[in-house]
Amino acid sequence: MSHPDRLVVGITGASGSLYAARFMKALGECYAGEVHLILSTVGAQVLAYECSAEEQSWINDYPRLVSHAAGNMWAGPSSGSFEAQGMVIIPCSMGHVGQIAAGISADLIGRAADVMLKEQRPLIIVPRETPFNRIHLRNLLTLAESGATIVPAAPAFYHHPESMADLADTVVARVLDLLQINHQVGRRWKAPPATE
Repeated sequence: MSHPDRLVVGITGASGSLYAARFMKALGECYAGEVHLILSTVGAQVLAYECSAEEQSWINDYPRLVSHAAGNMWAGPSSGSFEAQGMVIIPCSMGHVGQIAAGISADLIGRAADVMLKEQRPLIIVPRETPFNRIHLRNLLTLAESGATIVPAAPAFYHHPESMADLADTVVARVLDLLQINHQVGRRWKAPPATE
């Protein structure tokens, strides 16, 4: 059973922490439920390295944030009885993609993702890697065939972005749409006026 007011978010050590920072900022503005955050050790290191103090301010300011250590397998998200609307892993390293695709719960991020799949709840994976090798592609296909939604960290350019935040927000907006969370992030596509 899903819980309409609870979301699990995993942040791994893939480059692209700005996606996570922008996603958490957006959730703070448009999502009224609890956010259960699982930040891997390397994810925390990459976040500190790639993002400014302002971009990381949500860590201390988020009003409804519940943090879980990645090594705490006793935490709520490790159980199928822990109801949640879904889970987003943003960004998701290929290491975590491989673990989840193989059914290996090496940490709480992997276990929580496994729970989402077995309980048939939304699991959104935002991989940040390039190029993909055949192992990456097979693992991503396995996850998609198992019920996960793959949202590559591939920003759009049709809205003429003026900053890296604008670029990241195009991916964040798609994730929020998939979760059916109302938001005002970014600008939606509008076809230019037809010309004769």
